Formats: sequence, C-alpha cells, structure tokens
Amino acid sequence: MAALYVEVVVRTTMDRLWALTQDPAEHVRWDLRFSRIVPTGEMSGGGARFRYERAIGPRTIRGTGTSLGERHRRDGTRTSALRFDTDDRLSPLRDGRGYWRYTPVDGGVRFVTGYDYTPGFGRAADRLLRPVVLWMTAWSFDRLRVWAETGTPPERWPLASVLAFWRRDRPRASRCVTRRPGRDPMRDAPDSLGSLEAP
Repeated sequence: MAALYVEVVVRTTMDRLWALTQDPAEHVRWDLRFSRIVPTGEMSGGGARFRYERAIGPRTIRGTGTSLGERHRRDGTRTSALRFDTDDRLSPLRDGRGYWRYTPVDGGVRFVTGYDYTPGFGRAADRLLRPVVLWMTAWSFDRLRVWAETGTPPERWPLASVLAFWRRDRPRASRCVTRRPGRDPMRDAPDSLGSLEAP
C-alpha cells in the first residue's frame, strides 16, 4: 500500500505554525488522530520521547513514539521526523514513521506530511482503513489551517461539523492535496528520520 501524503498551504507565519504543531498540548487540539500526547523525556542524541493515546468509543489505544525537529535548515525549511509504535492488538496502526515539512511560500507556509505504518489488521483490511486514515489526516490539516488563519479554536469544529454542509468556513479534507502520482512520499523524508531512535 502507498504511503500517505497530505499537503496544505497555511496563510500564517512559520513560527506560529511551528508552535501549533510542535507543542503536544496544541497538537492534540487539531489532530483527529490523537486524544493525548505526553512527553516522557529527551533522547541523548537529540529529540524527544512521548506517549500517545487515541480514544475510540469506550476503548483507548495507547502507544509510544520518538520525534526530532529541525528548526534551522540552510534552505529555509523546517522538518519534524516521527516514529511510533503500539502493542495494542486492536490498533489499526502498529509501528510507523513519518515526517512534517514546513516550506516558506508567498504569504504563508506549505505544510506537508508523508508517513507509513504497518497495518494492525492485515493488508486486506487496510485497503478499507487507509483511505479513512488519509481523510482524517487531511481534515485535521485543514482544521489546523482554519485555526492558524482565522484564530477560530479547533474545538469549534468537532468531527460532527463535517455534516454542516451549509458552512463554507468549516474544515474540509478536500482543500488538501492528498496525492503525488508517480512519487513515493517517503522519498522526501528528512535525513533525520533515518537516524531517529525507535520508540
């Protein structure tokens, strides 16, 4: 199965977008994929360890991860590399890795992610689940964009807001680019991903 890719242009400053995405307390406010992220320490080679949770109905899936951000790169971009894992047998995503890339553009920042994971329920089930995970990522990215550009807190746009078709200002996954035909998104991963410690 192809790695996932999402891209959106956010009309804000690099520093503001970095703050909204790198602070765990802010991250969980806009990202549908996480309910809680708790830092657990720093790594000797740089980067940080964390625990994460995702509540799905009465069950909470828990896992661990490592991340490493690069704020000062020669080309003016910033990156953040991530690895994660869980031993929860009911998690649709097991071990995985990915990155965020922040690229300055006229009037804002192009925010990109590429990531891949081992399916928790096998490849056949993942053919159905992977598009859902992709949609969740894209919808979350647009909810982040709305927050950064308008100041509207992401809590004002719960998941149920996808049914508010009459609201043109609501977050929409369709505003994001989710395909790169002919190119593996993981080829654009920063070098830091290759050296990042396992969770």
